[in-house]
Amino acid sequence: MKTVNQVYINGRFVTPHGEELFDLYNPATKTVIGRVRLADEVDAQTAIAAAKAAYPEFRQTTKAERMDYLQRLHDAVAAKTAELVDRMVEEYGAPRSMSSGTVARAAEAFRLAKVLLETFEFEKQAGAARVVLEPLGVVGLITPWNANYSFICSKLAMVIASGSTAVIKPSEMSALQTQLLTECLHEAGLPSGVFNIVTGRGDTVGTEIVRHQDIAKISFTGSTRVGKRIAREAVETMKRVTLELGGKSPNVILEDADLEKAIPLALSAVSINSGQACIAGSRLLVPERLLDEVIRLIKRHSADLTVGDPRQKSTRIGPLVSQIQYDRVQGYIRSGIAQGAELIVGGEGHPEGLEQGYFVRPTVFARVTPEMTIAREEIFGPVLSVLTYKSETQAIEMANDTVYGLQAYVSGTDLQRARRVAEQLVAGRVFINGLYDLPQAPFGGFKQSGIGREFGTYGLEEYLEPKTIAGHESS
Repeated sequence: MKTVNQVYINGRFVTPHGEELFDLYNPATKTVIGRVRLADEVDAQTAIAAAKAAYPEFRQTTKAERMDYLQRLHDAVAAKTAELVDRMVEEYGAPRSMSSGTVARAAEAFRLAKVLLETFEFEKQAGAARVVLEPLGVVGLITPWNANYSFICSKLAMVIASGSTAVIKPSEMSALQTQLLTECLHEAGLPSGVFNIVTGRGDTVGTEIVRHQDIAKISFTGSTRVGKRIAREAVETMKRVTLELGGKSPNVILEDADLEKAIPLALSAVSINSGQACIAGSRLLVPERLLDEVIRLIKRHSADLTVGDPRQKSTRIGPLVSQIQYDRVQGYIRSGIAQGAELIVGGEGHPEGLEQGYFVRPTVFARVTPEMTIAREEIFGPVLSVLTYKSETQAIEMANDTVYGLQAYVSGTDLQRARRVAEQLVAGRVFINGLYDLPQAPFGGFKQSGIGREFGTYGLEEYLEPKTIAGHESS
């Protein structure tokens, strides 16, 4: 059994002040595979002090110096790709294909930030004034368990590129993955205190980071409920916030869509990361007259959603992360049945032969109505709700009838029409006829899916504050 009994503060692995022990599970077997000693408020304060002390010197680094640091971070993560993938499969249960993609994106985040810096201008002219984009200071990064590596690295890459320093609080459920990733980041040889990683609970370490007066900004990925609490507490010290929160993404199938392509795509969109993704396309909106054909194709193609051992290449859906998450998804499936939706694929319980882990049956409900719980709340599991519409106008209204606005999907062969519909959907991203990897395009939500944007130029600017300097020219 693996034990994590250190946190990373001021360039060193140190024993935390916190003493609470937390068990770590392999979700495919429900067995304890490790234990982590959790950091507490004192550890958070120590990490913040280290980042604060490192900031004055780091903010003076040149673009070239920061680009070198980013390249070294990329190389350090890429060098341990195989180990990182194995660790993610074991502790989180993501299928190997998903884990490999996550590690690749984590390393690539640093390289892309380096490329961005090559042409990014930190000084601009605004009329007679010079505008300087300055780093914010110490940034608190709070990340979830559903793609641990990529969340940490993509956020940290922007911190380094901006010239700020960081205190990172990853999920305690990802401690084994975090430990290995921290060892990689340490190998990059950045100045002490530039980034600090303290694994602990949200109500201790997370709360201290959010409330501390020396934290200038919070970047958080997680639930809308927690994001709201962070926003309320952050305003007490006027922290800047970037909040990437929940979603209930609509997938609009237009009248002219090629269903042989659109339905497999819809099943892929809802089962991304075993359904544990804020961008999962969990609402499928189809023309009323096409419902029977859609149901037929869903039944046929759902057989391709192989659930099983995440170590196997053929597996597309692994276990959910925990008993709590398993029970939550089962509750939503029961809700769909109780409220009268037509169960056409899956249902309650484990897939046959997979009772030993937190595996769920990929589930699809048809004839779902907009007021049903499964059509309104984020499920965070491979559960798809199929709703019908009578007109394009109604489809757009139904797609936008949600408190969320993170991502949306549109399928249709008339690309002008598909684009017209996409432009009317209230979402931070809309994908037409596909699932795309867009690490340089802005990512973030409308409405209760969040505040601010991540990735690329838009993401970097979230870590910078414009300062106007006037009167510096000689008369």
